[in-house]
Amino acid sequence: MFRLLLFCAVVCFTQTGSVLSQEKVVRLWDGDAPGALGKQEEDTPTLTLYLPERAQASGAGMVICPGGGYGHLAQHEGKGYAEWLASNGVAGLVLKYRLGTHGYRHPVMWQDVSRAMRVARHHAKEWGIDSEHIGVMGSSAGGHLASTIVTHFDAGDPASSDPVERHSSRPALGILCYPVVSLGAFTHQGSKKNLLGEKPDPSLVWSLSNELQVSPNTPPCFVWHTWEDKAVPVENSLQFADGLRKAGVPFDLHVYQNGRHGIGLANGHAWTKDCLFWLKENGFL
Repeated sequence: MFRLLLFCAVVCFTQTGSVLSQEKVVRLWDGDAPGALGKQEEDTPTLTLYLPERAQASGAGMVICPGGGYGHLAQHEGKGYAEWLASNGVAGLVLKYRLGTHGYRHPVMWQDVSRAMRVARHHAKEWGIDSEHIGVMGSSAGGHLASTIVTHFDAGDPASSDPVERHSSRPALGILCYPVVSLGAFTHQGSKKNLLGEKPDPSLVWSLSNELQVSPNTPPCFVWHTWEDKAVPVENSLQFADGLRKAGVPFDLHVYQNGRHGIGLANGHAWTKDCLFWLKENGFL
């Protein structure tokens, strides 16, 4: 039986300072995670919860995949996003997934985000979240992981002895921030190497070039990039949006002229306002 394990429980201020959220760290598996190479912190995937006050909560939640080239996890694309979401009524659930720099390769990262979606659904009522309103959000390589789960999900295993595994891993929607999507010509080579190793199987490269894996069952997505991005070409977002269009999946695509790679919230960049508007249109606010 899966048990909720808390490493810590602290009260912290969100970005606005006017709303309090509960920050809790929750293990995704009771015991060692599948494929764990050790028992250290880097071998233990977790969710860190930033829950808005119940009076302000919209009932929606977002699993957040920080960027970092599958080599590290960028805090401003994790905690920073979670506090921003919580200040707007959406529970932010920051995923600490396993990394290539610690010896992990696909499918471990996909297993971690899939499990995170199931854990969020399993504890939705406890955390004040509607299980039908849990999305995924990711930046850069975290955007690749988010684009992977919106195109590679399943309905869960109703026969599993683990009640968490009975839940669907499909996000209700996706938010992709300057994402790595393709592992082809426009990929970020460092992310690809950390995810798949030096000489990946071409069939694996194809299956994780997620612009090619969009289906009519892919959830609606908000996708944004900047024209100035020198690290991850804007074609990643353009090609993913084209895949969504061809599959008949609703999306918002925004390409902003200015902004380096990895800007995050950027002190209230226009994307944050556009994203909140889109979340409201999709029943998350």
